[in-house]
Amino acid sequence: MSVPPLTVTAPQLRPPHRYIAIEGPIGVGKTTLATLLAERWSMRTLFERPQDNPFLERFYRDTTRHALATQLSFALQRAAQTREAADIVTSGSTLMTDFLTQKSELFARLTLPDDEFQLYRDMASHIRSSGPAPDLVIYLQASPEVLFARIQKRALPMELQISDSYLRALCDAYNEFFYHYDATPVLTVNAEHLNPLASDEDLALLLERIGSMRGRKEFFVKGVSA
Repeated sequence: MSVPPLTVTAPQLRPPHRYIAIEGPIGVGKTTLATLLAERWSMRTLFERPQDNPFLERFYRDTTRHALATQLSFALQRAAQTREAADIVTSGSTLMTDFLTQKSELFARLTLPDDEFQLYRDMASHIRSSGPAPDLVIYLQASPEVLFARIQKRALPMELQISDSYLRALCDAYNEFFYHYDATPVLTVNAEHLNPLASDEDLALLLERIGSMRGRKEFFVKGVSA
């Protein structure tokens, strides 16, 4: 009687968590890193789809006029993706995302006046879906100057309309959000001089830091011990 070969997964290729979310402002490299790690650990992925938001390009051209429609459209998208994430996780699969559902209100608060923000909250509460919390959030940070340079380099027409003032306000809003966020463990990573896609050394450093994380909030800056 022949015995089927035993398949062994190398420890370093097993995901350290069931559900990981990567967050940060536009241009910081969320989707790139999420794709890299998901492929390494054979995790399923669920990514934001800004191209599916019909108001986003108009929002970047005229923030005030199109903010409410843009944020409500994203609220609908994230409600659907929250349900999808719940199905993936409850099925026993591991999951990597490039967004955190709770950040929807961050953008709404940043872009809407008080009366429209309250309207957004009221409407969003009716469409919001409950889902599992990530086991780990990786928050990628970079200065507005670095983000602006990256946005210019990749030269997506819609993104080129983003103003410097909006980008700076967005970075501040993210920092404020994660300063108070305590729903899940957060590893804050300075992404300005870290390039795990191009550097095996950088990837190894990041993987080691993810694997050794024990606290609720930790910070990783390349070349700095913490």
